Amino acid sequence: MNLQDLRKKIDAVDDNMLALFEERMKIVSGVAEYKRAQNVPVRDRAREAEKLDAIFAAAGPEIQKYARILFAMLMNLSNKYQLEKLRGTDETLREYKSALVREIREAKTAFAGKAFPSATMIACQGVEGSFAELAAERLFSQPTAVQYMKTYDSVFAAIENGFCEYGVLPLENSTAGSVNKVYRAMQNHKFRIARSIRMKIDHHLVAPKGVALADIREVVSHEQALAQCDGFLTGLSKKHEIMQTQYNNTAAAAEMVATSTRRDIAAICSRRSVEQYGLEILHENIQDNANNFTRFICISKNLEIYDGANLSDMILTLKNEQGILHKVLSKINALGIDLAKLESRPSERDDEFMFYVTFKTSVNDDLFALLDELTDLCKEFEYLGSYSEV
Repeated sequence: MNLQDLRKKIDAVDDNMLALFEERMKIVSGVAEYKRAQNVPVRDRAREAEKLDAIFAAAGPEIQKYARILFAMLMNLSNKYQLEKLRGTDETLREYKSALVREIREAKTAFAGKAFPSATMIACQGVEGSFAELAAERLFSQPTAVQYMKTYDSVFAAIENGFCEYGVLPLENSTAGSVNKVYRAMQNHKFRIARSIRMKIDHHLVAPKGVALADIREVVSHEQALAQCDGFLTGLSKKHEIMQTQYNNTAAAAEMVATSTRRDIAAICSRRSVEQYGLEILHENIQDNANNFTRFICISKNLEIYDGANLSDMILTLKNEQGILHKVLSKINALGIDLAKLESRPSERDDEFMFYVTFKTSVNDDLFALLDELTDLCKEFEYLGSYSEV
């Protein structure tokens, strides 16, 4: 039998499976109507577990685990279909195990119809002229009072302790990737994400007035800026050796160069910092990628969910067991939720994995059902907030 014949057989089986699936979903619709009438919750976890065990036992040894996955997905699809049928009915029909659901619903109700704040007290890492300050100006429509912090940890602490209402932090760059120091700081603090912004970043090589490009022997800036301009700096080093020195902030690097008596040092920073510290541009737009964007998050102490929120961030901690990530992704797929970001993060323990995840979903029953699934599948997880990006 050739491949074409085998494919025809598969097509015939698929046709039968589709007809049976349609029949199954019609029955599921009847189940939803029954649950509506009897005021019964959609999920019946005990029956699901019993059914999956029976499927596993009945399947042939070679396909047991695949049969369990298939029917687990069918059950998830059935639950989702029932929830859609019941949407708009009494809340008691949509009960969820996760205690977070009530908190999220309350925040969504509390901020419904409210505009994002126009001006407030903001915490940013660095000094005047930083890219975080520029991001804050675009997030808030009116001039804001900015408190400049030395470290990312200090920004989180300022929000956590109520010193500032919001904090603005860089999370990831399209060229250099994640800002790892921010991710590490996240694990030490309690906060929520209220909004995010994706901002184009242009870097300039700058020095005190009168300094020539040929005089430069050292370039200082934030590690992300140095990475984003690696191609330019490599080319510059071919003419004469250039030392690259990491600084905690691009604007702070510009300030240091401006106050230094050295005539062989330059900084990489924004045009705002050039004007702020009276420097001259030796070479403009030196980033390797013309489409160089950084994503900034705006954090708050308490959960704030504004209208239009369509992204939700979480940190998932999974047990170190075979197939666990596949199980999580299968549940997400069955709920019809898109992943906007999935990134593994270092864990201090060998028996667990950590992932930073951004889900693309509105704040609705799909998200609430997901929280229930994660409660069962994850060793632990941290919900960071639901928000929109501007």
